Order: sequence, then structure tokens, then C-alpha cells
Amino acid sequence: MMKHYKLLSLMLALALLFSLAACKPAAAEPTASPTPEATATVSPTEEPTPDPIETPTSVEAGEIRLAVLSGPTGIGAAKLLDNIDNDKAALSFGNYDYQIYTDNSELVAGLTKGEIDIATMASNVAVNLYNKTDGGVQIIAVGTLGVLHILEGSGGTSLNSVADLAGKTIYSAGQGANPEYILRYLLQENDLEVGRDVELVFADASEISAKLLSGEIQYAMLPVPAATAAIAKGEGKIRAAIDVTEAWDELQTGSQLVMTAVVARTEYLETYHDRVANFLTDYEASIDFVNHNIDAAAELVAGYGITPSAGIAKQAIPQCHLTFIAGEDMMSAVSGYFRTLYSIDPAAVGGAVPDDGIYYIP
Repeated sequence: MMKHYKLLSLMLALALLFSLAACKPAAAEPTASPTPEATATVSPTEEPTPDPIETPTSVEAGEIRLAVLSGPTGIGAAKLLDNIDNDKAALSFGNYDYQIYTDNSELVAGLTKGEIDIATMASNVAVNLYNKTDGGVQIIAVGTLGVLHILEGSGGTSLNSVADLAGKTIYSAGQGANPEYILRYLLQENDLEVGRDVELVFADASEISAKLLSGEIQYAMLPVPAATAAIAKGEGKIRAAIDVTEAWDELQTGSQLVMTAVVARTEYLETYHDRVANFLTDYEASIDFVNHNIDAAAELVAGYGITPSAGIAKQAIPQCHLTFIAGEDMMSAVSGYFRTLYSIDPAAVGGAVPDDGIYYIP
């Protein structure tokens, strides 16, 4: 009987203990600070000022958060993406987290919010972002040169140089971006004035392709792979009349036509320069693979949705002028191009030719 009393006393004591604990005030829950919303967007004709580059909270995880833009800008990274997914042993750095984007504005937002560490993007967008974020990003490499081609439709063969556009109407994609500035510069250097000597009409790539295929228009400038696809669908009635990169080089200005830049957040570069060095090694190897293994690379490019099909990728790769330029060579290649853009329209580079701080020189 005594055992039961002892057990009962013990149970009452425990009940009292728990009731006293329950009466103690609970610790206040931490209040989560709201995640700032990205307000930076890029339109074809205007690039508003992005928010300041934010410091991320997840860099310590050891990842390189890589963003690849689909289309010609992303073609050179196809083997890198494949190695990340299937052969990490082939990489200098094995811990990547990547995402493929379809628009430069998404890259601007991700870099601004500190959610992207390294990105491939249009060079004019890169310089605008640098100027409008007080050096929040830097260019670490060049991945492609020019990817534009001037096409002649309706089975024509009369267009062989930019000067031959005199008296003609040409359609172009890319208003307010690299393509417009490049075309205006080429026309200007060939003593052709828009509105007086040449009629220039802007439209999106799909509309231009449709008009070329129907015979409604005869001359157009498109980037690959859109240009490649139009030629293939034209079944001999559409041809690549002028390689714009070659036309640029013929001017012998000393600058190179640099349409794609690889950028990194400056804060990330300063903290993790070793990771950036490893990325550059992996990216250069990827470009080399794509240039020298076109059939295999075309399958990868299509598999990642960077181009519509492997057939188009196979034809587009040789037309992309894939390259890898970094360090001092990259600086000399890009600086002349930015000065040229500024001479055409200061807004093309965010209102000012960037200082040398935009270039990452290890």
C-alpha cells in the first residue's frame, strides 16, 4: 500500500512541476525580415536603375550560383552544364548550382538581389548594370563575339556588303540593344544614313523570320540561332549574305564585336576569387569542347533548350564566333567596343564609358 502512496505522491509532484513550467512566459519568436523585391527590369529600349547589389546569405554553402542565358549567349556553356550534371570529376570546381534563363532582365534581378554569383549576359546589359550599381558587377570573361547575320531572302544574290544596303529596307531585331547599335554603326561607317539612304524597321525575330519566309521582306538582320533556323526553313531562298562580325573586323577600328560578357558580383569576386578562377577554367574548357566537337555539342545545346533543335545548333555553332578571352586581353577587346557604343548612343552604356574597374584582371 505504501508503494502506491509513494507512486501517487510522485505523480502529483510531476504534475505540479509541469503546470508551473506551463505558466512561464514563452520566448518571443524571431521576426523574419521581409525579402526585398527586385525592381530592376530591362526593356528593349530602356534600362531603369537597379537596386544596389545585395550581399547574399547563402554564399557560405560553397556553391557557385551560375546563370546561363539561352540562345547564342549560352551555347558555349553547354559542356559545362553537362559536366555539372553528369561528370563532376571533369570540373575544376565541383559544386555548381545553375539555372537557364530566357531574358536579360531576369539576370539583372538575380544579380541585384544577390541570388546569382556569375552570369552570361548581353555585353550592353553588363555595362549598364555596372554603371547603375556603382560597380556592383565586373566582367570576368568574353564568351562569344558577334552572332549577327544579315540575310537576303527571295532567292536574291545581290547583297554582298553593308554598302549594298543603300536604297533598301532592312528589318532587324534588338531595338535599343546591341543589334541596333551595331547596325547603325556599320551603316554609318559605310556612309549610309538611316532614313536617307536606308530604311530601318524593328520587329521581333519571329515576325522577321515569318516575313522573310513569305517573301514579304527581302533583307533582315538576325542573331543565330534565329538566322540559322530561317535559312534552314527557306530551303534555298534565304541566305546569309553578310557575317556582321566579319564586317565589323573589316573596319579595322581596333575593337572587337563583343556581344556576350560573363559577369560576377564584385562582392563575390573579392571573397571567392579562387572559385572564380576555377569557373573560368571550366568555362574555357566548355567553349573549347563545343568548338571542336560540334555534333556532340549540338545534342547538348538542344538538350538544355538553348536552341530549338540539335540540327539548328549544329549549323549555329560555327556562326557564333565562340571564344574565350579573359584578363588583359579581355579588357582591350571590350573597352574599344564600349567606346564605339557610346559614340553611337551614350544610353547604350548607361550614359558613360565605364572605367577600368569594370574589368576583372586577376
